[in-house]
Amino acid sequence: MSNTTPATHSAATEPPDPSSPRRNSKRPKYSRFTQQELPACKPILTPRWVISAFMLVTIVFVPIGLASLFASRDVVEIVNRYDDECAPSGSRNDKVRFIQSNADKTCNRTLTVPKHMKKPIYVYYQLDNFYQNHRRYVKSRSDQQLRSRNKENDISTCKPEDTVNGTTIVPCGLVAWSMFNDTFSFSINNNGQLPVSKKDISWKSDRDHKFGKDVFPKNFQNGTLIGGAHLNESIPLSAQEDLIVWMRTAALPTFRKLYGKIEVDLKAGDTINVVLKNNYNTYSFSGKKKLVLSTASWLGGKNNFIGIAYLAVGGLCFVLAMTFTVIYLVKPRRLGDPSYLSWNRSPGGH
Repeated sequence: MSNTTPATHSAATEPPDPSSPRRNSKRPKYSRFTQQELPACKPILTPRWVISAFMLVTIVFVPIGLASLFASRDVVEIVNRYDDECAPSGSRNDKVRFIQSNADKTCNRTLTVPKHMKKPIYVYYQLDNFYQNHRRYVKSRSDQQLRSRNKENDISTCKPEDTVNGTTIVPCGLVAWSMFNDTFSFSINNNGQLPVSKKDISWKSDRDHKFGKDVFPKNFQNGTLIGGAHLNESIPLSAQEDLIVWMRTAALPTFRKLYGKIEVDLKAGDTINVVLKNNYNTYSFSGKKKLVLSTASWLGGKNNFIGIAYLAVGGLCFVLAMTFTVIYLVKPRRLGDPSYLSWNRSPGGH
């Protein structure tokens, strides 16, 4: 018995030969990855490291937030809602009938420049309560048809605006059919016209790659129900920038789209006279229409949210850093002290 015991023990503790074949074993082949033996970084979050990390976030985020707020404050913006005011007083109880009638929809608005506005001044139209992100609406278009003349009949996704009288509509789909069709013209101080440039108001990538130079409108808005703007059939889709801007659908129900650019400076106190055509029907779904004139900063248009968000995160990190500092100084504890472990403490009262 004493002669066989060491041999048995030695055989049990001897590691298996990796080169020997395994017999019906489900154990994976040995590797440093499967055995989690690869080099790894295991940082120890000491109080000093945690406090330093929070202070670093504070130092970075607070200046960014202040810079963003100052940039947004320098943006000059004029917002004018006109859908209610441009409905005749006798038609305000039935605005849908008015907007669908053949009545003259010309409307005059007067805007006053509050501060000096440097060129370029961007002209936007803003729509509220318009859900361009609705699934059926977004899918009702044909990107292949917009891109190539050879795909003119690719209209399987365009219902219900796919054909009229048996012929294909180009561009097809609800998105193009509902294109915004209010128009604006501007004059300044009752004397000179204020031209609005529509050049390069859309994304260059859209003009070059998503809308074909050989694709022309065909049978567009020829049905019994007109949805929005008409298109010039002699101009290719790649040059119709109002359409390109509209076809880039918005994610939120309140959105702005670029109408054009004013390439002259406006002085504080200048009076801008706007003659607009109130054609677009937002009354059916209780929507709102607004005309927006705005400058831009290095951060874009007027938007305080980014600055407030950075300041809020930076301020919260500063408060946490100060709180942890006070706790660390008032009631310090030795790192890795086993007396704080729950199993190493005496029960209360003993």
